[in-house]
Amino acid sequence: MLLAVDVGNTNVVFALMEGRRIRTRWRIATDPRRTGDEYAVWLAQLMAMEGIERAEVKAMIVSTVVPRARHNLEVLGEKYFGVTPSFAGEGGWSIAIDVDEPHTLGADRAVNAIAAHARHPGDLIVIDFGTATTFDVVDFNGTYKGGIIAPGINLSLDALVNNTAKLPRIAIEDPHSDSVIGRNTEEQMLIGVFWGYVAMMEGLIARLRVEIGRPAMVVATGGLSILFDKHTEIFDYVDADLTLEGLAIIAEQAGTA
Repeated sequence: MLLAVDVGNTNVVFALMEGRRIRTRWRIATDPRRTGDEYAVWLAQLMAMEGIERAEVKAMIVSTVVPRARHNLEVLGEKYFGVTPSFAGEGGWSIAIDVDEPHTLGADRAVNAIAAHARHPGDLIVIDFGTATTFDVVDFNGTYKGGIIAPGINLSLDALVNNTAKLPRIAIEDPHSDSVIGRNTEEQMLIGVFWGYVAMMEGLIARLRVEIGRPAMVVATGGLSILFDKHTEIFDYVDADLTLEGLAIIAEQAGTA
């Protein structure tokens, strides 16, 4: 069994995978100070609840955009699972990275590109809703061509609340209406952030499609992709587990899965 770990700026996702199938997954807030021992105690309890033994884990792969988390995850793998974790991107990628500074590309974005190309033919636009929202262009050959980085919707909301004196803190949720005329402060804030974000996505995807010049499938991932999918027609495919699938593919290619 493969232990796949996706370390984002906000959350860390741990998944136990059999081939490319996710058997189970867990999420914890990202904290670079969290030690390998702390991860082990937390994981041991969750695995015991699922009836899974540590010895069933035969390999571990990590995608991280938080360099400080690396050492503690190495300790977790080596001390508690008896495996040396591999880190996505070390030794290069299985796809071409056609940008000005390939070394600056976030591991999660490259992993998503690998997974999306493996699943879908043709040109692709991959949207990942995380702390930041990223738009990545992958051509029909599987080459990563570049993309866009925008503030995540929760970052946008935090900026609005933290830089105004009287606006309340609200949660991002289904607006339950297509109306863009709010009747109170909370409604007006939700409309501005939510529908403004939908308009931003639709506008950027339209521009990307024009620039690509060929039909391009839009693949969405990340926790909020399902919520947005209810309110826009721009997504052709939604896969909340795209990054984990990409990690499983990389492990397969390396012969460690």
